[in-house]
Amino acid sequence: MIKAKIAVYPGTFDPVTYGHIDLVKRASRIFDKVIVAVAHNRPKGTFFSVRERIDMLKDAVKGIENIEIDDFDGLVVNYVKKQGSCVMIRGLRMLTDFEYEFQMALTNRKFAGDIETIFMMPHEQYSYISSKLIKEAAALGADLTSFIPKACAVALKKKIKK
Repeated sequence: MIKAKIAVYPGTFDPVTYGHIDLVKRASRIFDKVIVAVAHNRPKGTFFSVRERIDMLKDAVKGIENIEIDDFDGLVVNYVKKQGSCVMIRGLRMLTDFEYEFQMALTNRKFAGDIETIFMMPHEQYSYISSKLIKEAAALGADLTSFIPKACAVALKKKIKK
């Protein structure tokens, strides 16, 4: 039996939210090392570049010692294996996330049966926050400080003004 000491938390993090940060903090208490892996994710299209998302994440999780920020392109299960892990963390906010995440977990299991997907739910105060909603609210001039770190809010507003 393989015991997981390293977990990979993949996502687009476009931008990183307090919900993402909550999961990172909680996962860091369970695993020796958590790799937050920023997906290039070309088909989905992203607002921020990979470099910008990495920088925002590094700033958002500074002070948590067992966190590493990285990026990947291609199948996430291949990346997880390359990192020496057998665990992938996925966040579930609402019931609407479940169907998509369940489908992805089963597909990933077909690709790599030795990789386990662990679903984590953010604290209820963050359960309704999505990066998509944040971007829409930012475009309408909303105050985002209770949803995303200040540096992310500043970067988002700057990007919208372009």
